[in-house]
Amino acid sequence: MAKQSLTFLFLLFTLLTTITESRLTPNFYSKTCPKFHDIIRDTITNKQITTPTTAAALLRLFFHDCFPNGCDASVLISSTPFNKAERDSSINLSLPGDGFDVIVRAKTALELSCPKTVSCSDIISVATRDLLVTVGGPYYTVFLGRRDSRISNSSSISADVLPLPSSPISKLIHQFEVRGFSVQEMVALSGAHSIGFSHCKEFSSRVTRQNSGYNPRFADALKKACANYPKDPTLSVFNDIMSPNVFDNKYYQNLPKGLGLLESDHGLFSDSRTRPFVELYGRDQDRFFKDFAVAMQKLSVYGVMTGRRGEIRRRCDAIN
Repeated sequence: MAKQSLTFLFLLFTLLTTITESRLTPNFYSKTCPKFHDIIRDTITNKQITTPTTAAALLRLFFHDCFPNGCDASVLISSTPFNKAERDSSINLSLPGDGFDVIVRAKTALELSCPKTVSCSDIISVATRDLLVTVGGPYYTVFLGRRDSRISNSSSISADVLPLPSSPISKLIHQFEVRGFSVQEMVALSGAHSIGFSHCKEFSSRVTRQNSGYNPRFADALKKACANYPKDPTLSVFNDIMSPNVFDNKYYQNLPKGLGLLESDHGLFSDSRTRPFVELYGRDQDRFFKDFAVAMQKLSVYGVMTGRRGEIRRRCDAIN
């Protein structure tokens, strides 16, 4: 009886997921906002040219929005005197401002062209894809029609729901698996570390440990780069020292050489469950791009709201 109940629940979940995702379509705004994609591309191109770290900033913002509770733009909402929002949780305080800024710019332009039509969650998903392409990443189809959340609470964001750079691999695997992502998909999504940077506080304590896994010369360089970190907490280092501004598979090639930056990076190569995929992607960039694109597409529809379940916010940083 218990087995039959579990089977029924699984089929029900699958049916509901299919119904939800069936409401999403790549052409959702073709009639209501024909210039949607053009406006997004113009906005992200101008922003990326003036601020080359924007792609990495938005990629991280996208993950911090979608992974905990689904892609609903709740991470964009600002706190009020009556509510501390997700973006002000301790884990999200280090999210780069350029990610928020490019979404605000896109939303402003879209409101002028087609008011009250495009959701902030759709903007995040498409802008992230388009920015990845500008830095060499793969193109993938983004399905549209999401609605924005009316709720954003900092208490919903913790190390239990959002992976941390210091988390052990077993915990990371569990966090992904409970959301329906395989170990291979987790390793593929970790390739996001191909671009961007991390603050010294995320790895400086590990650099000084014995048998830390760092290449000795790399460890010395990191110590020097972060020497003034206690006085200047904004100090940071590129995640991928070989090609920091290009989305490619160098990140995976770095890990066997001890050139990974974060504890989770080192864990991917040292753990027998994840190492085969690290080696695969290090050898084959086309395979990495293919698997990364599939995993990003899957993450972009995780936990989405459609129809009356959410709203289309007039401002991405405030609930209507």
